[in-house]
Formats: sequence, structure tokens, C-alpha cells
Amino acid sequence: MTKYLKRLVFFSSGGAFLDGYVISLVGVALTQITPQLGLSQAQSAEIGAASLVGILFGSLFGGMLTDALGRRTMFIVDLIAIAVCSLISMCAGDALQIMLCRFLIGVFIGADYPIATSLITEFTPQSKRAIAMGIVAASWYFGATVAAFVGYALYAVDDGWKWMLGSAIIPCIVLLIGRHDIPESPRWLMNKGRSAEALAILEKVYGSHYDAVPAEHVSSDKPIHVFTKGYRSRTVFLGILILCQVVPMYAVYTFGPEIMTAFGLNNGHESILGEAVVSVMFLIGGIPAMFWLNSLGRRKLLLLGLALMIVGLLALGLWPTAPLWYVFAGFGVYAFFSGGPGILQWLYPNELFPTDVRATAVGVAIAFSRIGVAVSIYGLPLFMESYGVGATMLVAAALVGIGFVWSLVCAPETKRLTLHEASSLQHKHANK
Repeated sequence: MTKYLKRLVFFSSGGAFLDGYVISLVGVALTQITPQLGLSQAQSAEIGAASLVGILFGSLFGGMLTDALGRRTMFIVDLIAIAVCSLISMCAGDALQIMLCRFLIGVFIGADYPIATSLITEFTPQSKRAIAMGIVAASWYFGATVAAFVGYALYAVDDGWKWMLGSAIIPCIVLLIGRHDIPESPRWLMNKGRSAEALAILEKVYGSHYDAVPAEHVSSDKPIHVFTKGYRSRTVFLGILILCQVVPMYAVYTFGPEIMTAFGLNNGHESILGEAVVSVMFLIGGIPAMFWLNSLGRRKLLLLGLALMIVGLLALGLWPTAPLWYVFAGFGVYAFFSGGPGILQWLYPNELFPTDVRATAVGVAIAFSRIGVAVSIYGLPLFMESYGVGATMLVAAALVGIGFVWSLVCAPETKRLTLHEASSLQHKHANK
């Protein structure tokens, strides 16, 4: 991990930071937007779900473009687009305008995921791959945590929601500066027959001593390859796993203040601060998980994490009128042990597919999960209003439970495998 490579991982993780930031901040912004613009519960839900629908389309088509045109081509354009849409959202005057801006921001954030995670995976040494993907996951939680504190600071400001939505411009500018000289992936260049360019980049990133990029058999560079025999089962496994893992997490972040208020915190600053505390637990949980993925292994940590996430959600669902220390303990258990599964939603898709369709696989997995996320986020405030926060947490626990059973049957072990071994259909993954 050279100094240059560490910098590459840091700035490539910025898309995850932006996702966590803009998704979480809208929950706080809606506490001002809803009464100021006189929005109905359905309109608030539409604004909350708009960026998730955008991520669905952006990750799907962004992944295909990334495999076809290269990892770096859209790496700068998407940040500029997010900044422009954030600026426009500050001037929005009704629910439809805000929703459209949020949708477009989601499209470009979704496009950044397959670009950034493929680039990081293809540059990072095998022994550091889990840590590098851990930084991506931690960046999401860090972005969400920063959003909670920004929302807390701007909550009492007149038209603070406009500054909240427009504040995404600042990280976009920082990332544009940091990404300006990040090179193309050597693996992608090798697969396109551009060996001289690949070797020059390897020497720039690693110095004069580096391991040669192993040749890969390019069976197809068409997106449909992720649905062909062998890879189809991996695509379905990832789509269902990520869906079950992220739906409750996005619910907590998108409507965090409302959920905290339902558990007994006062509406306003207190509920926003409660969301920030839970967000910090998500962030802390990802740090040891980076290292446990190499020591315990991918499969064991996934199953352990999902099981303890269920415990936390069940505790909240079975006693929704509990004192605040109990509520925070339940959320703390759920959030802390989300670390391993949270990293694996990025690590698994990049390990289980070859270079020619890696970004497409990431995009398809994310897109599939975001269909469920968008539907659930739209329905969450309506469901919680009708059935209460306890029932909402029990449904979330059931969904994570489905993910646990699915992973028990399907989750592979890719610890200590090279990218070529992990993505090969000939290599038999351990499942114990």
C-alpha cells in the first residue's frame, strides 16, 4: 500500500461518502421542508425515496458504461453533476422540483459506485482488499454521521433545509481536486490489449517493484454475462443479500429523526442528535470488521453480523416503549454489527466477478437492492403511522433474518483468494 495507492483509495471512496451524506441529510431536511411547503406524508416519502430510485438507474447503467469505456472516464463527470444538482435543489420551490433534483443526484451517485469500487479492487493487493472495501463502507457511515451533525447545526436556521441540500457541493469540490490525476485500472487496460499503458500505471502507483497483472480469459464484455450460467447464481445471491441488509439501514438514515421521535425522543434537535449517536455506532462497527474479514473470513463474519443485527432489531421491536438507554443499546447492537455485512455488500460483488463485467456486477447488485429500498422507504412513514415503530422494527428484523438464512445457504468464502481465483467459475469456493 504505497502512499499514492492510499490516496487513490481515499478519494475513490468519496462516492460512498456522498451517498451517506445526501441520503441521511434529507431526513433532517424533511423536518423543515414538510411544514414549510405543506407536504403530505406521501410527498415526504417520495422525496425520501427519489435519490434511491436514481441510484437504481445510475448504478445499473453506470456499471455497464464503466466496463465498456473504462473506470476513469466518468469519474470526474459524476461529481460535477452532483454539485450542480445540489446547487439547483437550493432554489427548488415545490416538492416536484426537490424530488427531481434528488433523483438526478441519486443517478450520479449510483454511477460512481461501480466506478470507484472496481478501481479500488483492481489496484489493491489481495491482503489489503478487505480493508480497502472497509474504507468504502466507513466512508458511507462517515458521510451519514457528518450529515447528522450538519443537520443539527442548521436545524434552527431560517431556510436551513436549503443549505443542507446545497452543502453537498463542498465534498464534491474536495473530491474533484483529489481525483484529478487518478489513473485508469491496469487490469481493465490489460483486458483491452493496452499493455504498455497498464505497465506504466503500475510503475507509477507501486514503484519499480510490482507484481505483474495476471492474464484473464475475457469470455465476454457484454453486460448480459452476469446473468449467464454460473455467474447468474452469484448475481441473485448478491441482489437478495444486499436488499435484506440495506433496507433497514436506509430506513434508519432516511427517516432517522421520525424514528427517534417515535421511540420517545423530543422532535427537533434531540431526535437529530439521537440519529447522530446511532450513526457513530455504524461507523465504529466498520473499523474492526475490516480486519475480522481477513481473520474470521467473509462468510463467518457475514453470518455473525446478520445474527446480531437481528438481535438488536428484535429488542427494539418487542419493547418500543422502553427507556432511552435500552433503545440506544438496541440500535447500538444493530449498528455496530452491521459493519461486516456493510463491507461485504461492496467486497463480494468485486471479488466474485471478472474484470470484463466487474463494474456491471456491482451495478446490477446495487440496482436490484435499491428497488426494494425505494419501495420500502416510500412505504415506511405510512406503515409506521398505521402500525407503530415496534411493528416496523419487527419487519426489519424479519427481513435481516431472510438475509441470514439466504447467506447460510449461499454465501461463499473468498478469504486469501486472488481476484482471478475468486471470480473464476472453475475455483470452488468454501461454504463452511
